[in-house]
Amino acid sequence: MNKADTDWRARLEAIADETGYYEPLGADHEVLFHDDSPVLIVSFETRAQIEADREEALPFGYKIARDEGWSALSVIASDESWFRDPAIYAYFDRLVDEAFFEDFDRVVFYGAGPGGYAAAASSVAAAGATVVALAPQATLDPTLAGWDDRFPQTRRMSFTDRYGFAPEMLDGVERAFVFYDPFERLDAMHAALFARPCVSLMPCRHIGPDPAAGLLDMDILDEVLIAAGAGKLTPSLFWTFFRARRLSKRYVIRLVDHLRRARRPVLEAILCRAVGTSQNRPKFRNRYEALAQKLAEQGVELPEPQERAGAA
Repeated sequence: MNKADTDWRARLEAIADETGYYEPLGADHEVLFHDDSPVLIVSFETRAQIEADREEALPFGYKIARDEGWSALSVIASDESWFRDPAIYAYFDRLVDEAFFEDFDRVVFYGAGPGGYAAAASSVAAAGATVVALAPQATLDPTLAGWDDRFPQTRRMSFTDRYGFAPEMLDGVERAFVFYDPFERLDAMHAALFARPCVSLMPCRHIGPDPAAGLLDMDILDEVLIAAGAGKLTPSLFWTFFRARRLSKRYVIRLVDHLRRARRPVLEAILCRAVGTSQNRPKFRNRYEALAQKLAEQGVELPEPQERAGAA
């Protein structure tokens, strides 16, 4: 074990010594348990995702739970393993045998991408849980999802043994929310496989292939998990949160790019004018001026901007 790994483990053990426990799960995974209240956030995250947080470098699920006075169970992978490891199956079997999840009034499973897959697949261990999965894969079994060729490293992984087909593992949950960008074709195809009465499919247009990064940029991912932990998350509440996309540079750039590729110069100009004016972004103002000039040369007149409600 190199020094970086030793320091990493020492940090997790130090946290665990105060409020719970730290435990390696095989060679490639580990778990951090933080015990605080009858609300539990179970998150599936990679070490790379955690270390990308330069401020604290702590699991996102753990940080939310810590700040809200809740409990956290963070399952951490050293790489993109999709958490397909017999050591993890055995660990969740142990939790079930010990009736671990029955000690909590509310349990939320959270993950993004491979972590979203694992969150959905593992939720079968906690009946009545809530699942928040961002762009999850339903499976990467080539007989069911051979159309998804993005992850050649999974060809030797088994998605047909225990905790395998994630949508089937949701049958015992209270509610699951699957977030994805409908313009990301493969993510949308996976999301369609999750369609079940207990699942709310949440098509977030123009959020991109990494919804976690998009929601973080909008500063609403924490609100989503907090609402889930409080038992208040609903589609209508999320769409209220999602209004924050209008202030997200990442979102606006993707929307402008979509309009450009769709050859909708009038809409693109209107959007660039609104963003450039309301948010004082010179790049968008310059793009608007270029489009407005080009459209004027073509004899196209842009509509006047609408006054905001309450404006003089």
